[in-house]
Amino acid sequence: MVRYLFYAATIIVCGLFIYAFNRDRSRYRNCLLLFAALIMSAEGLLLLAGSRIFTMVLLIVFFALLLVPVFLIWNGVITIWKEGISLAHLLSLVLGLIVGAGEVATFVFYFRQQAYNSFGKHSQVGFIFNILMFIISISVIYLSISFLMFMIYSVFLMLIPYKRDFDYVIIHGAGLSGGEKLTKLLAKRVDKAILVYRKDPTPPYLIPSGGRGDDEKISEAEAMKRYLIENGIPADHILAEDQSATTFENIANSKKIIEARGGRHYTALVTSNYHVYRALRYCRKVGLQCTGIGSHVAFYYWPSALIREYIAVHAEKKHALMLVVGWILVLAAALSLLVLYYR
Repeated sequence: MVRYLFYAATIIVCGLFIYAFNRDRSRYRNCLLLFAALIMSAEGLLLLAGSRIFTMVLLIVFFALLLVPVFLIWNGVITIWKEGISLAHLLSLVLGLIVGAGEVATFVFYFRQQAYNSFGKHSQVGFIFNILMFIISISVIYLSISFLMFMIYSVFLMLIPYKRDFDYVIIHGAGLSGGEKLTKLLAKRVDKAILVYRKDPTPPYLIPSGGRGDDEKISEAEAMKRYLIENGIPADHILAEDQSATTFENIANSKKIIEARGGRHYTALVTSNYHVYRALRYCRKVGLQCTGIGSHVAFYYWPSALIREYIAVHAEKKHALMLVVGWILVLAAALSLLVLYYR
């Protein structure tokens, strides 16, 4: 009976995610609902498969999790080697060290607890140290799960197919090389927009969006426009937006260009795949209904870039508060259980 109730709950959660996703792809609740739907679905399939397979999968997942900090640290080293040292390029390395510290704290707490169970005593200093290891462990696990939910949803947005027949395609700027040439990252975005343009049954207007930085000779919009024309896009299908300095301004200014024109306004935005979710959030804020399309980035670059996106989203007051309140509640519940255990 309990198993069937679990299956019913899984179907309900999956249904809630599908409804929420179709209603608004930019909502943060989608991250939680997708994660819950995947975990419950996987658990349901494993229950159907039997206890032996369930145990094997758990062991595989356990050992895979142990390798996460190794991968992140390795990725951080590769990113720094290829891109140079900067705060943004250090993010993967730093997260790897944090997750590694959490795993060490978890094992230290576990083995000290086993010693406590065997000998039945802790010194005062040892007890405080054990509590500290427990707090570090729970905090890192909480942060890791929060980031994992964000990552899974970001990947889901990359993989989900999108409809065609757009009227406008916004291309987000990303800085220039030498003051007037497209960087590799930006060229990938423009190439993706060209692909969308060519596959569309009724070619849309392309809106390259980006102003001129202090170290740039021309605006990002102008550089993208030149690249588009060189690659066969008619000039009369390009509506350059050259006044914006941020992603939010890219979208807000592009929306003004679109709304100033008549007809249908079915819009897509093209940006790097790791950036789609945050861009969609800005679309919702300015009231622009949009389909997000991600361009490819080098795999070594993606983890640090996604960590940066995670930090940017959680720097917003609402989500920062939710993250902190959630951490306090989880930590309080875990400490309460630990105190009851010691009693």
